[in-house]
Amino acid sequence: MKKSVSPVSCFRLPEMVERSNTRYHRMFITRISMIFLLISILSVLSWFLILSSTNPNRVLDHISVSGPTDSPLIIIKNSEKSPQQNDAELPNPKNSGAAKTEEVKETLQCNQKVSPPSPRPLKVYMYDMSPEFHFGLLGWKPERNGVVWPDVRVNVPHHPGGLNLQHSVEYWLTLDLLFSELPEDSRTSRAAIRVKNYTEADVVFVPFFSSLSYNRFSKVTQKQKQRRDRELQDKLVKFVTAQKEWKISGGKDHVIMAHHPNSMSTARHKLYPAMFVVADFGRYSPRVANVDKDIVAPYKHLVPSYANDTSGFDSRPVLLYFQGAIYRKAVSACLLHK
Repeated sequence: MKKSVSPVSCFRLPEMVERSNTRYHRMFITRISMIFLLISILSVLSWFLILSSTNPNRVLDHISVSGPTDSPLIIIKNSEKSPQQNDAELPNPKNSGAAKTEEVKETLQCNQKVSPPSPRPLKVYMYDMSPEFHFGLLGWKPERNGVVWPDVRVNVPHHPGGLNLQHSVEYWLTLDLLFSELPEDSRTSRAAIRVKNYTEADVVFVPFFSSLSYNRFSKVTQKQKQRRDRELQDKLVKFVTAQKEWKISGGKDHVIMAHHPNSMSTARHKLYPAMFVVADFGRYSPRVANVDKDIVAPYKHLVPSYANDTSGFDSRPVLLYFQGAIYRKAVSACLLHK
């Protein structure tokens, strides 16, 4: 006999089929989720394992996360250091003793006061010019023919005082070079020394007392047709430009003293490639004298200092205020009373 199916069972059958399908889908989704989770875990572990095999100190240096836009965001820590630097930071028991020894040595070296090496003195070749260009202007005369320089160990020619001392740099520089040749010179370090060979020299010194020549011989006397200062300048140009040292360098390594602003008034325009020792650039054209090649030497201090001066600010009723300018003699001095 055939079994009869009740109407209620016919209505429940689709419901049972639907429930079974829903369970199946749930189980399928659960398995897919577990598989995806497992794959994700394995991927993360493999990433950490790769980093750890490369450098154990950088396991946490790179962390990959997902941002709100599902784009990978990389957070990097200690990225400025290279793997070699990180490896060097690891303590090594074998090298720790040597490292401490090196640190002690470096500390001792830093604590020791090491004096800097003294600078090499300037090597100067000085022309053996006639005394009429230098000490002859002071009245010095050589004892015999052929002698150019005075024996500074016995007698140093006296320089005239007064305002002549303002521009006496030519006198002192020449004497300094002469004293540098003495073996008994007690100074351990010198700024410049005289050499007899031009090929060893750094500069060539022209010993012409141009400032003294102007101060004492710039006026024409009744017995002269031309100023002696002008004659000396013409002789100087003729002598210097005829030297082989001048022809080799074109005069660029020559040092000529023109400290008085009115000295070398004619010779400066013919010897301008040389380096001039000047007091300022007020009376020179930029082609003749400029800061690129020339040397500015200060005046010699002529104001005497007070001995045992105990006066203070309150005991001085007059204040001196000085205002200078970049142009020569364009200065002003003011006395201010308190």
